[in-house]
Amino acid sequence: MLQLTELGNRLKEARIEKGLSLDDLQEVTKIQKRYLIGIEEGNYGAMPGKFYVRAFIKQYAEAVGLEPEVLFEEYKNDIPSILSEDIPGQLSRVQTKKSLSDSSSKVLDVLPKILIGVLVIGAFVFIWYLAQKYSGDDGGQTTPKESKQEITYEESEDLTTERQADESDNAKDAEEEKSAAKEEDEKPAQAPQELKVVEANGDQSVYELTNTEKFELKVVSTGETWVNIKNSKGYSFFQGMLKKGETESQVFDMSQETEVVVVAGNSTATEIYINGQKLEYAISPAEVVRQDIIIRYVKVNQ
Repeated sequence: MLQLTELGNRLKEARIEKGLSLDDLQEVTKIQKRYLIGIEEGNYGAMPGKFYVRAFIKQYAEAVGLEPEVLFEEYKNDIPSILSEDIPGQLSRVQTKKSLSDSSSKVLDVLPKILIGVLVIGAFVFIWYLAQKYSGDDGGQTTPKESKQEITYEESEDLTTERQADESDNAKDAEEEKSAAKEEDEKPAQAPQELKVVEANGDQSVYELTNTEKFELKVVSTGETWVNIKNSKGYSFFQGMLKKGETESQVFDMSQETEVVVVAGNSTATEIYINGQKLEYAISPAEVVRQDIIIRYVKVNQ
């Protein structure tokens, strides 16, 4: 049986002082019991990967009331270092996707104006068709001599007045349609949503989401990664492994939240999308693999 390391012994003592069993700790952290035992025994080889060691130790420490960063500094020689992975291909793919996203955004900006132009042209064609129809009916009408003699002067006046009224109504409708189309064209376009970095320090980045009435969060794995998605009150929406080809993504509607935290155990294999817009890491995954991404949602008219 493995002997407890100094770090493992300290964590275990803190757990016991809190009156927590391993089963209790598993329920609180959602980390499997065998990994908790591995932390206490210093058996880091039982972990799914080196980059999960720090993540699991941090959650263990927070659950028993210890400061993770202090432990990391004090026992840095006991914790295996995290190696950065070779990711040039992935970065190239990210840049390509970003270029495609920018092109799509420009097309979407122009599309409403094209549709309005088509509607205006269609309205003019319809009016021209009506004018031609009425003009054709009047110009091509041939009445036998006997019929003309039967139409009285008063009836002729009524027909003329009715035709003038129809033409006036048509002109009025055309003017109203033209005015409505002009007002629609002059309406200011709604500003696109903005997702910007407001703070980046260590393994933590803070983003601010504005100019949008919804907040849809999507987390996708391009390989294998452990993630934890929670709100500012600590409620966890999802915690576990995401693997490409298996359970590779999670989608949540966070429109009712003001702050959401995404803990990415392996940021080199974790992609985050906000309302379809890909989040660009403020801290390079090549430099810091395990990252905490905090997204603050500023609601419209708030």
